Order: sequence, then C-alpha cells, then structure tokens
Amino acid sequence: MTKLRLIDTHCHLNLSHFDDDREEVIKRAIEVGVEKMVIPAIDVESSKSIVSFVQNKNELLCAVGLHPNDSNRWDEFSRQQLDQLIEQDQLDKHKIVAIGEIGLDQYWNDAPHNIQESVLSKQLELATKWQLPLILHMREHGDATCGSCADTLVSMVAEWVEVQKIAGSSLVNRPGVFHSFSGDKKTLQKILDLNFFVGVSGPVTYKNSDFKREVVKSIPLEKLLIETDSPFLSPVPNRGKRNEPANVQFIVEKISELFDKNPEMIASITYQNAQRLFSWEVDF
Repeated sequence: MTKLRLIDTHCHLNLSHFDDDREEVIKRAIEVGVEKMVIPAIDVESSKSIVSFVQNKNELLCAVGLHPNDSNRWDEFSRQQLDQLIEQDQLDKHKIVAIGEIGLDQYWNDAPHNIQESVLSKQLELATKWQLPLILHMREHGDATCGSCADTLVSMVAEWVEVQKIAGSSLVNRPGVFHSFSGDKKTLQKILDLNFFVGVSGPVTYKNSDFKREVVKSIPLEKLLIETDSPFLSPVPNRGKRNEPANVQFIVEKISELFDKNPEMIASITYQNAQRLFSWEVDF
C-alpha cells in the first residue's frame, strides 16, 4: 500500500499525557506518513511553551490563544503577551499558523458565557490584526448537536468574516476551521456558507455515530480536514486508549469508506486543504 501523505490539524502534544514519550509519539506519526502536526494552545502559558517547542521541528506547527474554558484568565496583559509571541514569530520562523483554540463552550461551567464571548471578541481582533485564521471550539450543553452555543458562535464569526470582506482580506477564503465538528447539518451549512473548513476526528469511527457520519458525508471534500484531538477521542481500533497523531490514518480510512474514495485521495485532498488554510512555509 502506498504511504499516505497525512496531516493532523489538531493535536495537544504539549499536554502531560505525552510527558513520558513525546518524541516517540512524533516519530510514530512520521513513520505512518504524518508530515505536519498542528498544536493549538489553551492559554497564554501553553502558547509560550508550544511556540518554543515547535521551533526546530519541521513537522510541527502551532496556534496561540485562550480556550473558552480559560476565559476567566484573560486580561490586557494576556493580549500583550500573545501579540508579542506572534510578532516575534512573524519576524522569525512563521510557525504560528492560527489563533486557537478559541471559541465558546456551554458543556462545562468553567467561565460565564458573557466572559467567553468577550474574550472571543478580543481574540477575533487579534486574528484580524495578524491575518491569521481561527481554530474554533464549539460544544453545546449536554453535547447537543445544536443550540445557543452554535447560534452565538456562528453569529460572532459571521460578523468577523464580514469585517474581513470589507477590508479585502484573504482570510475571507480561509477564515478558519470548526475543529472536531459535532453539530448538525443546519449548522454545518451555515459555517460552509462562511467558507470555514470542518475538522473531523475519531468519533466518526464509532459504532454509535451514524448521525455524525451522515453529517460528515455532507461536507464538501474541499472543506474537509482531518484531526485526532490527541490525547482525546481515540478512533477505532484504538478507542479507549490515549490518542496520538499516528491514529489520523484510521480517520482517513473511515472517511474514504464514507465517500467511496481511496485513502490516498482523501489523504491528499485533506493535506492540500490544510496547506491552503494554514498557509505554512514550505521550508523553515
């Protein structure tokens, strides 16, 4: 079988789950054909450590920002620090390819909704300033497939996209990705209308995920991205174990079944999609 050309567009390799074997995890991913791995931050400190970690690793890219569940930790100094990180990266390695993981979360009660929305607005401004796409987190109360979380988030990013249109920004064509998308077809269509990409992760392989598979089949291939969300959401046949980027191959295989395409084609298309979204440099 031809070696697949893969990318994991969302993996938290910085988390403590990988402290004992992080380099081995990266090596295993490379061995199965993963050429790029994007590591999103969840707060300012992880933003700093991730930017430092990826500097001399050609396979690794990153995003900086505050996860909605960490919104209580945002202040003006947070913005200054993220600004400085991005500015230095722009002058040097160009390893920061997005603002993320940002968004809204109504599943947990770690931060009030109004504070989440305020912090998201501040980070949308940051994305505009640096012309970086978004890696968006969206999780409804009770893990519902639709609700006020989706309505609010889509509305906020729609206004942001309109700002990009008025400014003539290239972000109109690559505004970002709704990562590990778990919404319904109605929400899917709204984000597709805004030109967003859609991230698909391990649950598409689960036996009880017929609804999710039907939604995934509605995603145009040119808007599809593959991710593991490691160390979470490990796909079949490794469900229940710690997830890692090498498992992205199993998600590609399942999607190839859904679209009746060979895995090589799905891998190639999703790789090109990621390159179009994140616009990374060929050589660092």
